[in-house]
Amino acid sequence: MIGYRRLKGKLGMARRYPPVVWWDSADVTNRLICTTGKMRMITFFLVGLTVHVIFFISIFDIYFTSPLVHGMTPQAIPLAPPASRLVLLVADGLRADSLFTLLPNGSTRAPFLRRVMEEKGTWGVSHTRVPTESRPGHVALIAGFYEDVSAVAKGWKENPVEFDSVFNESRHTWCWGSPDILPMFAKGASGDHVHTHTYPAAEEDFASTDASRLDTWVFTQVKSFFQTAKSNSSLRASVLEDKNVFFLHLLGIDTNGHAHRPMSPEYLDNIALVDTGVAELVSIVEEFFGYDGRTAYVFTSDHGMTNWGSHGAGHPSETLTPLVVWGAGVQRARRVTEPQLYDDGYLQDWKLEHLHRADVSQADIAPLMASLIGVPFPVNSVGVLPLLYLNNSDLFKAESMYTNAIQVLQQFKMKMTQKKETTLSFLFTPYQQLTESKQAEFTHKARILIQLEKYGDAISLCKSLISRSLEGLAYYHTYDRFFLGCSVVLGFVGWTSYVVMVILKTHASLHRHPSLLNQTRSYTLERLCLCVTVVISGFLLVQRSPITYYIYCLLPVPVWYSVLKESGTLKDLIKSAPSLPLWKCLGYFVLVAFGIELLVVSFFHRAMLTVGLAVLSLWPFMSGLFGKAKLRSLSWFLGCLFLALFPLMPVVGREANIHLVTCAGVLALFTSACYLWSSRQRTPLSFGDRQQFITQMLHVAVCAYVPSLTHSSLQQKQGLPLLNQIISWTTLGSSILVPLLSSTRLFHRLLSIFLSLTATYLLLSTGSEALFLPVLSWLMFVWINIEQEAMLAQGVSGRQELSTIDFSANIDIAKIRHLKLDDIRRSYFFVFFIITAFFGTGNIASINSFDPASVYCFLTVFNPFIMGGLMMWKVIIPFIIVMCTFETIQVVTQLSARSLFLIVLVISDLMALHFFFLVQDYGSWLDIGTSISHYVIVMSMTIFLMLLSVVTHILTSRRLILWRRHKSHFT
Repeated sequence: MIGYRRLKGKLGMARRYPPVVWWDSADVTNRLICTTGKMRMITFFLVGLTVHVIFFISIFDIYFTSPLVHGMTPQAIPLAPPASRLVLLVADGLRADSLFTLLPNGSTRAPFLRRVMEEKGTWGVSHTRVPTESRPGHVALIAGFYEDVSAVAKGWKENPVEFDSVFNESRHTWCWGSPDILPMFAKGASGDHVHTHTYPAAEEDFASTDASRLDTWVFTQVKSFFQTAKSNSSLRASVLEDKNVFFLHLLGIDTNGHAHRPMSPEYLDNIALVDTGVAELVSIVEEFFGYDGRTAYVFTSDHGMTNWGSHGAGHPSETLTPLVVWGAGVQRARRVTEPQLYDDGYLQDWKLEHLHRADVSQADIAPLMASLIGVPFPVNSVGVLPLLYLNNSDLFKAESMYTNAIQVLQQFKMKMTQKKETTLSFLFTPYQQLTESKQAEFTHKARILIQLEKYGDAISLCKSLISRSLEGLAYYHTYDRFFLGCSVVLGFVGWTSYVVMVILKTHASLHRHPSLLNQTRSYTLERLCLCVTVVISGFLLVQRSPITYYIYCLLPVPVWYSVLKESGTLKDLIKSAPSLPLWKCLGYFVLVAFGIELLVVSFFHRAMLTVGLAVLSLWPFMSGLFGKAKLRSLSWFLGCLFLALFPLMPVVGREANIHLVTCAGVLALFTSACYLWSSRQRTPLSFGDRQQFITQMLHVAVCAYVPSLTHSSLQQKQGLPLLNQIISWTTLGSSILVPLLSSTRLFHRLLSIFLSLTATYLLLSTGSEALFLPVLSWLMFVWINIEQEAMLAQGVSGRQELSTIDFSANIDIAKIRHLKLDDIRRSYFFVFFIITAFFGTGNIASINSFDPASVYCFLTVFNPFIMGGLMMWKVIIPFIIVMCTFETIQVVTQLSARSLFLIVLVISDLMALHFFFLVQDYGSWLDIGTSISHYVIVMSMTIFLMLLSVVTHILTSRRLILWRRHKSHFT
């Protein structure tokens, strides 16, 4: 008999020699093979995770790099400004229609601002861009550029990239308002001339009795400031200087909108309070400065809000914000009798047809403010000065527009210089519409036109120059996009091909044909790949490319080396083709291709999931399983149809219905009780397990009632009860640990996981989505049972009663089978249910798909990252249910842990590649954002599933024993 040490030495030579059959040490061999297999699986997992992380990060380098450049000289208008100071008021979350629409009796909730529009100011609609969130909105208003998404992800308060702003260019800026907005402009300013005054973050409470007190605090502080300035000589001297800015950030409207919806009395009354506050503020400011007529006022909003109290996407209620400007240097109200160019119907709805409307892009407000007080335009601004708001000479308007054009042109020049320095001269292609000669021609001609007093022509020419400069900025910003995209696609295709090769080589029963030329070809292949690596590295080095470019461009080399190295597997497949059921294979692949397209379309139209579920419901009848398992087939049919209802329900806009949350809790308890009662004979519970299940069911009952208590308390404006908050956080913290205390018997462990996650899911639900988890879990339970019937129909022997399977039992290597065609169907089902779990009740691609009320059982004080984390956990819970089911099916169908997941990986990567080609950088900003977010979602999902597979394996197969009972001995 061969000893263990000799066996270990022989296994180390397994790669060079054919495997040897050991007759004497079967148990030792089995364990060593398991260990080797696990090591290979872990290695493959880590490599796959790394590759997918690189693919994921690549989209940010290709599409989300910061557009900002530095090193430009600030440009100021060479003429005296009309205003000495500016008051900027931003009503956070205020919709245009909420301010402009009259009440049914013909009056207005904002009489002061309406009078300004009627008599002494200019008004319009400011059009924001996606994402309609507070940080990018304020950056656009005050700095004049649209912040990239990666900056938003890095935090509301920090500046991932330093940028210039009107505040930075001012002599002094005093700010009052939210601690989430003001610090980023203070940190971005050079020097210490930006002074911020904020209330504590805890004041931003959605459960507050009256969030309008946030705005009252701001107005009170400003009044106190001017009162202090009267008696404080040094402060008074600073305030009386020119080029000062006073910024009031009014968060009450946004907070009330989130808590009570924009149509609520709280939201609308807050608008009236702000209007009164603005009127008092103007009176105080004018009195302080002796009515000198040198103060300009700008009233606007950073973003709007949907009817259901959220924002972030591109609905008109989110992107249309009010803009009212009056005071020094501002065009007075102009009455019109002829129809205006706007055909959106808002003028008639707001009864403003008689007043001239001047719409702007949100970034245009920054150069407008700079022009009014005579500070340099923010150097990173892409806004175009809206001349319709200026009441000044034609010379001033022409000079202002010329300064605006030079400021934007300087950004273009800097971007072009940077790209030229990092590109080989014979490969550099300049932007033809604005070559260096054309730049000089534009600027010279504009100056001549201004000197000849042809101001209208000069303004038109400057607008044309700005337009071309912005197009050129976009051209150089996306200069490397095609090159990087091709590298990523090459790596993507190579990786997917490699996974297919691994499946065919290790998990498919192909006829093996050893070749003697493999070693020679391997050496040649290695030399070729080494040469390609050197050439690419040299090319990138000469171009001084960033380190990430090396990763994207060199990744395809080892990937394709691995593919070509396994070319023998492809030959084996071709030689095995005559013995394969080709028509059946072709049919499977066609169906899976159609299935993948259906999933891709479902990202745009959720109703396609309903179509898919309706088709899946017919599977037992079409495959012949109905005749062998009628009850399970009918359960599958009904489960699919019930689940198919959820994608048809609205993602957003629904009103809270806490009664449905309670019903979901009752349904979860009923199904759990039914299972425990029906299985009491087959798998009797131990005393400890019985106690745990009873405790978990009581816990679910409590969690089903907590949202009702919380909702009632918030409606009565009594705040979030402390006991409810303790229960919620305790439930969340224990949701993963509690199942580890239960038995590892298949259905016992799954039931414990279901009860534990349901308790948390109920606390995060506000309506019909609470029913989604019990229905999904029911269908997953049926899927496990019906897959065993499918195995019998295929003639796979060795059936084991489901109730006797133990997750923690050691897998017998001898019983692990090769993949069959039907396993492709199982993998597709898994991907389909994962997508359904994701889009069934919400769509993370749209930021406004989440209702902030979902987290009110946990916290009501605004904290974007904790709230976002809780909402993400709500999305993840259905994933875990589906993933645990998939883990169970791998055990039931006698497959290795890796084989089915490899097929899932191929399907997911094909979807990701599809979305990579759908990514666009043209069209509306909403279209661009949606196309990118779809790719990010699929890639995140793939990475997440790889990590989640490890978590669910632990969740199903490990047991946590808090204490051990000692045996009692009786004599």
